[in-house]
Amino acid sequence: MGAVARAAMSLVVRNLQRAVPLRRARLREKVQAVRRALGVQRFDLGVVCVDNRKIQQINRIYRDKNTPTDVLSFPFHENLKAGEIPQPDFPDDYNLGDIFLGVEYIFQHCKENEDYYDILTVTATHGLCHLLGFTHSTEAEWQKVGAIPCPQHTHTGGIAAQGPRNRGCTIFPLQSSMKTKWRNALK
Repeated sequence: MGAVARAAMSLVVRNLQRAVPLRRARLREKVQAVRRALGVQRFDLGVVCVDNRKIQQINRIYRDKNTPTDVLSFPFHENLKAGEIPQPDFPDDYNLGDIFLGVEYIFQHCKENEDYYDILTVTATHGLCHLLGFTHSTEAEWQKVGAIPCPQHTHTGGIAAQGPRNRGCTIFPLQSSMKTKWRNALK
């Protein structure tokens, strides 16, 4: 059976914490732009914002790491090749999975001159990359997965990669098809 064509699907952003003020509409708007740019807007996606205690609990249960973290991803489609868009045969399979954002952890690691919502978007994009099959076990691999288009660098035809704990920005070349997608999404 072939893939079923489908219109834009839901993006659910839930805020299950009270440690950090959060405007869900602002985060939702930014994540929607990323979904459009990556061509995955026809898939359901859940983004759940939690505090340090909850992200640490989830990290301990699923990764055996008893520490808070910035993002954890739970893909609906397992064993995707890096960057592969799922090709579901059934309507119920148009789901990418869920991203848990440790918004308290992210807020605590933001620098003074950084926009909190931009960092949330970078982190959510990192989680989305995991849902699309990207993985990392080294810092070099992390840099690759952390690579996202950056509006202020579109004139260079590159993307910015936010390093671990926001240690800087690196520019990587974008394929021409991705340049067009990002420019259209960021308009």
